[in-house]
Amino acid sequence: MFRKAFVASLLASSALALAVATPAQAGKTERAREAIAAAEAKIHTAETIGAGAETPHVTAEARAALATAKEDLASGHKSPAIAEAIRASALADTAIGELQKRKDASVASAQAAQREGVADAQDQAAAAQQQAAEANARAEAAQQSAASSAADAAAARSAAAVAALTPPAQVETTVTTQQPSSARRTTRTHVTRRTAPAPAASNQVTTTTRVTQ
Repeated sequence: MFRKAFVASLLASSALALAVATPAQAGKTERAREAIAAAEAKIHTAETIGAGAETPHVTAEARAALATAKEDLASGHKSPAIAEAIRASALADTAIGELQKRKDASVASAQAAQREGVADAQDQAAAAQQQAAEANARAEAAQQSAASSAADAAAARSAAAVAALTPPAQVETTVTTQQPSSARRTTRTHVTRRTAPAPAASNQVTTTTRVTQ
């Protein structure tokens, strides 16, 4: 849409140039009318592509110059009418150029934002991959730990099974007790008679243990 309007503006400029370059004998009135028509077409193009919203002051000034040109022509002032029409066309060109400049800046900004968005998305993807790799490493370590625990448990069950199949050891104990005979000794003197008590019997115990598998 913008390109079509821009082409129309160029055509209007060409028409304006032809109007100015028309031989004098064609009459200033005709030249003024052609200049006014070209300016009006260019202003319409500028307003169609949005210059009225983006550059309202320039567009309004172009409209005012066009109105003045029409008034001058109606009053018979052909030369001022031509000058005002040319000025209106120039203002319309300015509005169109400013609009194009702003649209180019907007497109550039959008492209930069898109590039930044792509870079951010790539960074996020890389971070997600790193997190996934760390999670896989933790899962692998957990599996290895579980396998080790299962192996230890299996070894313990195997040892318990072997112990259950082994018969218990038989213990035979022989106890030998020796008791010495009691001895008693009496001592006599001329003055008194004193009887010494018999020493306490001491028991000797011998224990012999024999283990039979």
